[in-house]
Amino acid sequence: MSDAEHKVSPAIIAAFLANLGIAAAKLIGFLFTGASSLLAEAAHSAADTGNQALLIVGGRKARRAPTDAHPFGHSGERYFWAFVVAVVLFTAGGLFALYEGVDRLIHPHRLESAGWAVGILLIAIALESFSLRTAMREAREPKRRDGGSWWAFIRRSKSPELPVVLLEDTGALLGLAIALAGIIVAEITGNARFDAAGSLTIGALLFAIALFLGVEMKSLLLGEAASAEQLRALSREIESAPSVRRLIHMRTMHLGPDDLLVAAKVEFSSSLGYQGLAGAIDDVEARMRAAVPAAKLIFLEPDAFKENLSPPSPTTP
Repeated sequence: MSDAEHKVSPAIIAAFLANLGIAAAKLIGFLFTGASSLLAEAAHSAADTGNQALLIVGGRKARRAPTDAHPFGHSGERYFWAFVVAVVLFTAGGLFALYEGVDRLIHPHRLESAGWAVGILLIAIALESFSLRTAMREAREPKRRDGGSWWAFIRRSKSPELPVVLLEDTGALLGLAIALAGIIVAEITGNARFDAAGSLTIGALLFAIALFLGVEMKSLLLGEAASAEQLRALSREIESAPSVRRLIHMRTMHLGPDDLLVAAKVEFSSSLGYQGLAGAIDDVEARMRAAVPAAKLIFLEPDAFKENLSPPSPTTP
């Protein structure tokens, strides 16, 4: 699917609706119980809801047509807004959870109606599990195509939305389990500081996820190369063209998840005239786009191979 045709992922919609409902339920639970970890989790879910909205914004902005100021289009908007998600998760979620945990450690507050808190957390776990299941179902095909694990898919995917949702939902389920454990132990022991410890742990978890997301999105913003499989396919199509003597070297960069820039120096047959060379370049570009549809921007420079001057080819992993 091209960026121009990019539609809002069902996983993002499911996550947005689930987190919106969960945030409201946790806030109501905090008002009834005074549980610090519930308030921290409410902030976590509110941040996640805002994050899904930001991913939707990024997807819409990425569909804008190229302009004079941005001749390569706006598909990188998806990377930028995914990076903002990491910042929001770090500040709005992590910092608030840590602040609330520290405050409740200094000023412990006995829980009221712990049954309310446990019930709301169980409902939240069910909703969050539905959101995670939706994201995993949507990511199953690209994960299978890559032939790797879930961790490899999150690390290697050029599309930011699904990895973000997968990490957020996994982190949310872990946070809910921590909050549930903190509340149960606090109720059994009568020591509200266990609830505060749960809030602190949730804050640390959010920091870790936000840091990981920030590093991954930074790499995408800087511009990552095509995958090893795509590089092999592009090289194969160039070198198998009848008019090509050799591929000298090639550089690739993802402008967006489905928008790959390819620049290559190619040695063509010396018997080609001007018209023949132009036709040969068109033929090679068509072959490359058929093999790797994401290669929308291709720049081929005819050149003569110079064994001692040519830079090493990065076309193979």
